[in-house]
Amino acid sequence: MNIFNIALHHLKISIRDTRTLIFMLAFPIVMMLVLGSALSNAFDNNIKIDKMQVLYKETGDTSFSPYFKEFTKAAKKEDIYFYKAPDKMDGKKEVKQNRYDAYVEVSNKGLTFYGSERNSIESSIVQGMLTAFADKYNLVSQVAKVKPDQTQTVLASGTPGDYVKEKSLNANKAPGSMDYYAVAVTTMIALYGAMGASFLLRGERTRNTAVRLATAPITKAEIFLGKIIGSIVLNLLSLLLIVAVSSLLFNANWGEHLGLVIVILLSEVFLAVSFGIGVSYMAKTGEASRTIILIVVQLASFFGGAYFKIDNPDGFMKLVTNLSPLTWANSAINKIIYNNDLAASLQVIGLNLGVAVIFLTIAIVAFKRREGL
Repeated sequence: MNIFNIALHHLKISIRDTRTLIFMLAFPIVMMLVLGSALSNAFDNNIKIDKMQVLYKETGDTSFSPYFKEFTKAAKKEDIYFYKAPDKMDGKKEVKQNRYDAYVEVSNKGLTFYGSERNSIESSIVQGMLTAFADKYNLVSQVAKVKPDQTQTVLASGTPGDYVKEKSLNANKAPGSMDYYAVAVTTMIALYGAMGASFLLRGERTRNTAVRLATAPITKAEIFLGKIIGSIVLNLLSLLLIVAVSSLLFNANWGEHLGLVIVILLSEVFLAVSFGIGVSYMAKTGEASRTIILIVVQLASFFGGAYFKIDNPDGFMKLVTNLSPLTWANSAINKIIYNNDLAASLQVIGLNLGVAVIFLTIAIVAFKRREGL
């Protein structure tokens, strides 16, 4: 009961601290809005293809030259423009210098295509269209040998103008900018709980309430545990409010397994509080502990993708990002939301609890030595 009262007392004191509440609630919401809006283009997976320009040259009179001209007129409707090259112009050189997306030579032997390595997508589209045109011409020429009156019917049997159709074999959802930063900022704020945790017991001395606690009919161990529980509950409530506001205000996607996401956030809060208390006992002064925690939290946030998305890191960068608790939490939460990979939570919860136990053990040992228990 004493532990519960200490935890409740800590919650009341923290709620009265307006600056802390603003930081823990208003700051992450504003940060989500700014980053989610400013960096929305970085999460756009759509490929936009502008007008395609193709250079072509006719060498001599060919039997399908009239058909090719009709083909170029039809292609123009799909923003694919064919330009006839002057006799002295080197079409291959023009493509190499990126003035055109492709170059085509029309001769009695057929079509000779030269694509651009720089504009491979546009080049592939043009090549596919020319292949379809050549196949249809071959079909018409064969029909003309047998039934000349049917050639117009074959020519009229065209295909729709949508030349490129995309279908994904693995069409898993991906987070948009606001979805991504809703998760990333929330996990970052969870880690900032270490700052307040480093001030749990020192705060009683600065507020001159340590003497009253010492004379109260409660043990120092109960005070210690009550403070830890109060800090964990306070930080978790803050995160739940952030999740609710981001979902209602920004339509952020938190998935169908919100309970499991909250468990991951709770484990991260436990890690942050344990880390803050552990460092506060290892450092000689409160200023030193706050400096250490601030540096670690900022590095973990930076390399954990709180400020910008880090895609497929390798080498040293991969090692550093994998050391950040934000990387563990963000990866697991996104897998749960978008892939329904519930098993992804087990590893991150285990890691958070394991690291938290290490720092909490350090804090408990140091607490017993300092208090002579």
